[in-house]
Amino acid sequence: MADKLNDFANKMGGKAPKGVGTGAKLLGVGLAGLYGLQQSMFTVEGGHRAIMFNRIGGIQDYALAEGLHFRLPWFQYPIVYDIRARPRKITSPTGSKDLQMVNISLRVLSRPDAHQLPNLHKELGNDFDEKVLPSICNEVLKAVVAKFNASQLITQRQQVSMLVRKNLTDRARDFNIILDDVSLTELSFGKEYAAAVEAKQIAQQEAQRAAYTVEKAKQEKQQKIVQAEGEAAAASMIGEAITKDPGYLKLRKLKASAQISNVISQSQNRVYLDGQSLMLNVTDPTYDLREIKKGI
Repeated sequence: MADKLNDFANKMGGKAPKGVGTGAKLLGVGLAGLYGLQQSMFTVEGGHRAIMFNRIGGIQDYALAEGLHFRLPWFQYPIVYDIRARPRKITSPTGSKDLQMVNISLRVLSRPDAHQLPNLHKELGNDFDEKVLPSICNEVLKAVVAKFNASQLITQRQQVSMLVRKNLTDRARDFNIILDDVSLTELSFGKEYAAAVEAKQIAQQEAQRAAYTVEKAKQEKQQKIVQAEGEAAAASMIGEAITKDPGYLKLRKLKASAQISNVISQSQNRVYLDGQSLMLNVTDPTYDLREIKKGI
């Protein structure tokens, strides 16, 4: 840079003042020092960790925390990882214990183990979640769902969720991945199972309707029996009353005539009836004989 300044001064048509070359050299050294210092420093942001790659030794066996750090330019460079939990939704069709198809969706919050970042980078790289989570989630879901019937997946959903979470957390630990949360977000069955459930409900309703019909028939039968017994008892009592006292029959006739006269009185038409038609001739000596002949 000092040579460039001297050339510039010579081009301007004059001799460079004394000390300009030395100043230019110092300026060049200062700028180079600032550039080297800038390249030697790097910052790890909050929620991140860094691992150091050395061109001779490769990945170093330690992780750098948040804050300002130093490195040797060109000889070393940092690889920064985001260690905050990230959500991921995975859907897997699988079969239950009774061979019913189940569509189950799983939501996981995953993050890398900050203390195992060097091993994680060596084995999986930056896209570790893309490589690991889909396969282990499908594996665990199929293994757990196969232990339950379709009805148990609904009635024992909490137990299913806890078992999936435990198995999946243990499985992810093998890959230096931490799962902060595992939850079942959706659980649905195939069309065949839904049709079978609907048919079962219809059959149960028809069975209940048939049982109600049978019970109703039994009640009607019992009612008719009771009614017949009551009518028979009433007829027997009426017969005994007529046998013991013929006046009972006259009393019944009087009640009947009262009902007939009441109906006729409310009619708009004029009707003329004699005492015999109204059954009011109970004082006639031939009344009893005539009624007996009629079979009453």
